[in-house]
Amino acid sequence: MKDADISPLVQADGTTTTPGYMPGFGNDFETEALPGALPQGMNSPQRCNYGLYGEQLSGTAFTDVRPERTWCYRIRPSVKHSHRYEKIELPYFRSAPDIHPDVTSLGQYRWDPIPQPGEPLTWLTGMRTMTTAGDVTTQVGMASHVYLVTESMQDAYFYSADSEMLVVPQEGRLRFATELGIIDLEPKEIAIIPRGLVYRVELLDGPARGFVCENYGQKFDLPGRGPIGANCMANPRDFKAPVAAFEDREVPSTVTVKWCGQFHTTKIAQSPLDVVAWHGNYAPYKYDLRNYCPVGAILFDHPDPSIFTVLTAPSGQPGTANIDFVLFRERWMVMEDTFRPPWYHKNIMSEMMGNIYGEYDAKPQGFIPGGVSLHNMMLPHGPDREAFEKASNANLGPDKLDNTMSFMFETRFPQQLTQFAGKEAPLQEGYIDCWADIEKKFDGTPGKK
Repeated sequence: MKDADISPLVQADGTTTTPGYMPGFGNDFETEALPGALPQGMNSPQRCNYGLYGEQLSGTAFTDVRPERTWCYRIRPSVKHSHRYEKIELPYFRSAPDIHPDVTSLGQYRWDPIPQPGEPLTWLTGMRTMTTAGDVTTQVGMASHVYLVTESMQDAYFYSADSEMLVVPQEGRLRFATELGIIDLEPKEIAIIPRGLVYRVELLDGPARGFVCENYGQKFDLPGRGPIGANCMANPRDFKAPVAAFEDREVPSTVTVKWCGQFHTTKIAQSPLDVVAWHGNYAPYKYDLRNYCPVGAILFDHPDPSIFTVLTAPSGQPGTANIDFVLFRERWMVMEDTFRPPWYHKNIMSEMMGNIYGEYDAKPQGFIPGGVSLHNMMLPHGPDREAFEKASNANLGPDKLDNTMSFMFETRFPQQLTQFAGKEAPLQEGYIDCWADIEKKFDGTPGKK
């Protein structure tokens, strides 16, 4: 796929370009910001046009069944964007394992939205880790974060060698200026930033708050549709990868690297966003959640929430994900003689939920936009009394769930609370009591409902 012409990422006067996008999920893209910058018919010519350097960014092993890699043609090879490293501390940005004896992770928890503090915060200093699972050093598991951003990164850049990041905005707009192009992101959209890709986060309007699922394992992919077939859910054409854009700026800059759960900085003399052209299938992308087409039961019973999977990161066990990203958005409910909200359940997966806007049907009170809940593995949960009574006595005509968008980061691993989640975040102490007033209705009368 080839894009139209685009100007450099930052012009001489410091202004940035309008983002452009190419459609498709997992495609082999090709894009150039200057005509003829992209070699044709080969990857590594003896001399690249414009005096560029050819370099490959690999997201999988070379011998993978379908290797994911992108060839970049850049002003400097990335070894010029790496120098001696110094360890730094980002105390609120945590990685697994992060287990604290004085924090109890076993429980059903819910938090109010984390408020914006008075201090200035960037993408890195404003990251607040809520839970971790697995082990970052063995590339298994995940972490869930809430981000708070009040200012742009100034001549500062970041990449994670540990993970890809799924970003879910809740308020405020962000710009991700990456090596491969620009992604502008707003609430009701998501972005995936691949492992190893350098980027800078700018605040378009704010302050901004949202959620991040940090995936240590295999990359997110579209779920297998099975009997659902080729249509509905998240369609590949609605995912957008950025077109090439570059910076050629000689300015002192800092690159921060997340590696094995630790943070390191290096000082360089220029912007590292200097890729003039690229081709390949390893790239960042965005997706508009308003394009997600849910499917569901049209006669009776409530299907498993897995029916609403947008993206899945597989594990080594078939049918069991390292992470599922599940979306609960507006939809029609038409099932007959059916308890329509999510039923009471206890399962092997741990469920971290966030509310983007509106009400969640199983918890009409208390789970407010920007809020987070955690129901860890093998802990029972389900509708509160109000939701149960309403659903049990409702007139079961067609009913549209409207003004609602929540999501779930679901993983096969138990999620451990961080010190921040257990001690500082605005925990709803009374949440566990939302089931306390559920009544015993059993009386033993045959045939009575």
